[in-house]
Order: sequence, then structure tokens, then C-alpha cells
Amino acid sequence: MKGVLLVNLGSPDSPNPPDVKTYLGEFLMDERVIDLPKLFRTLLVKGIILNTRPKKSAKAYKKIWWEEGSPLIVLSERLQAKVQDKTSVPSRIGDALWETFH
Repeated sequence: MKGVLLVNLGSPDSPNPPDVKTYLGEFLMDERVIDLPKLFRTLLVKGIILNTRPKKSAKAYKKIWWEEGSPLIVLSERLQAKVQDKTSVPSRIGDALWETFH
């Protein structure tokens, strides 16, 4: 099967601290993002980062957030639509596929 896969790192559902915390937890616990044994990664992410970073990151997200949503997701969706218009093979956004397989 042929197709076009556009990949991004995902984004929180909103720029609010609980959604940012959820996103950071999922993203940072991926062994391909922080290359440490699971025990050390868990201590770092759940013991330190998720207790200090979500509020700060939420403030940064609020500064760039668009009315339509996360700029990364909105732009990825726009790009995917344009790619789909230009090709006869299916195109998908990798983050959406991740949700399907996870």
C-alpha cells in the first residue's frame, strides 16, 4: 500500500495546565523521547517534570494558541488536505495514526 504519512509530535488538547500535563506525560514517557531506562524516565517525568513544568508550558502555549486550536495541529491538517488534493494516494497525519494504534 502506498501513501503519504505526515508526522508531528502532537500537541495538548488545550493550553490549559491539565491538558498540557497529560500531553507532556504521554510525550515524555516515550522511550524514543527520553532515552533512559523506564524507572529513571518515570522518576524524572512523573517525579519532577510533571510537577513543575505544566503551568510554565501552559503559559507559553497560551501565547501561541490559535482560535482554531494548536498551531501545529491546525497547520498539519491544512498541509495534509493540500497534499491529499495533489496526490491520488491516501495521506494521513502520523499523530492521528498514533491514536489509532495506541
